[in-house]
Amino acid sequence: MTGSNEMACQELVELITDYLEDALSPGDRQRFEEHLALCPDCRNYLAQMRVTIRLTGALKGDAIPSELRKQFLGVLRQMKRRQLH
Repeated sequence: MTGSNEMACQELVELITDYLEDALSPGDRQRFEEHLALCPDCRNYLAQMRVTIRLTGALKGDAIPSELRKQFLGVLRQMKRRQLH
């Protein structure tokens, strides 16, 4: 069972742009980083986002298209289901 203050993967995906732009509140930043410490899938996602930004040269607007978010969250769900079995 997750605590009420714990961040879920979906919330991390929604906040990643703000995190990369250093625009999160201190509390949200701490929750974000605590989630990263426990979730290798989200650490990989963050690393991929950083590479993408470096290669494109900037983080612009809504950096993560909604379809890409949906695909990523679907992959995370599948991986978590496999881990439970």
